[in-house]
Amino acid sequence: MARPAIAVIDLAAIRHNYRLAKKLTKSAQAFAIIKANAYGHGAVKVAKALEPEADGFGVACIEEALELRGSGIKAPILLLEGIFTPDELVIADHESFSLVVHNQQQLDSLLVAKPKNKFKIFLKIDTGMHRLGFAPSEVKALWFALQQCKYIESITLMTHFARADEINSDYTLQQLQQFKAAVHGLEAPYCLANSPAILAWPATHTEYVRPGLMLYGASPFIEPHEAAAQLKPAMRLESALIAIRDLAAGEAIGYGARFRCEAPTTVGVVAMGYADGYPRHAIDGTPIAVNGIRTRLIGRVSMDMLTIDITGLNCKIGDRVQCWGDQVLATEVAAASHTIPYTLFTGVTRRVPLTYKA
Repeated sequence: MARPAIAVIDLAAIRHNYRLAKKLTKSAQAFAIIKANAYGHGAVKVAKALEPEADGFGVACIEEALELRGSGIKAPILLLEGIFTPDELVIADHESFSLVVHNQQQLDSLLVAKPKNKFKIFLKIDTGMHRLGFAPSEVKALWFALQQCKYIESITLMTHFARADEINSDYTLQQLQQFKAAVHGLEAPYCLANSPAILAWPATHTEYVRPGLMLYGASPFIEPHEAAAQLKPAMRLESALIAIRDLAAGEAIGYGARFRCEAPTTVGVVAMGYADGYPRHAIDGTPIAVNGIRTRLIGRVSMDMLTIDITGLNCKIGDRVQCWGDQVLATEVAAASHTIPYTLFTGVTRRVPLTYKA
C-alpha cells in the first residue's frame, strides 16, 4: 500500500486563473510563467492544459524550454534569463525561443550571431529591482544597436517590479515612471506586469503580462484583495492519519518537546514532513484540516511526520488530512512558517506524487 501523501493538481483551476489574468489585463498577451516545474505543479501537464488558450510560456532556462518542446508544446516560449552561453543561441534559433537580453555579454553574442531565423528579443531594463537588466540611461543606445541587426524580428521593452505585492507602497509607480522615462520616444511593445501587478496595478498593464504565482491560485498579498479573492487554489497537498494518541495534560509532543498539552489531548499523527516539502518552521497553531474540519498543528514538524490536534473530532486512522489547498490556503501556512507560497509550492519533493484533476 502506498504512503498516503499526495499533491492533487486542479488543471481547471489553473485555466480559471489564467483567464482571470487575461480578463484583468484586457487585450494584453499573457505569457504563463511555468518555470521551476510550474512552481512545483508539473510544467508539462500545466503547459498542455493551457496551450489551447495561452499566448505563450515563460521559463527560466533553456533546459526547461526544451522539456516543453520535447513534450510537443508548440506555443511561443520566452527564456526569462536569456542565454547563459553563446552556443545556446543555436538551440534558441532552432526551437524558435524568444530571448530576454539583460547584460552586455548576451547582447554581444546576439549581435555577432548568424541564425537561420530572426529572434524575438525582450530587452530588460533595471528600474529598481537591481538584479538583472540594463541601466535606464543605456536603453536608447541598446535599442538602436538592436535595430541595426538584421537578425532581430522584434524588440519588446520590459522590466520587473520589486514591490508590487506591497499594495500601500508607491515603489511600483516609481519604477513605472523610470521605465517610461527610459523608453520615451521608442516605438515598441512593453512587458511589465507580474502577478501582483496584474491583480493590483492596472497602470502597468501593457501589451504583454507575465502571470506566475496567480496561475496556481495563491495571493501574492498579505492583506485581502478583491481581485486575488477570485483565484482558485490549484494544489491540494494531502495525506492521512497513520496513528492516534491520547495524551494527558502536561505531556509533551515531538522533538524538543516544543508543545506541551494544557489539557487532555487527542493527537493525530500525519504522514507528512519536511522531507515531503511541509515547512519545518511551521509554528504551533498552523492551520490544517482533517475530514474537512480545520484544526491546528501541534509539535515540531519532523522529516516524515507531523502531529495535529484532533481532540473531539472523532477521527480514525486513514482519515484524510489537507495540509494546504481549498480548506487551508497556502498563504496561511506560509505566514505561519515565516515564508511565502512560492517556497511551499516549489518545495514539494519528488517523494510526493502529483496527481491531476482535469
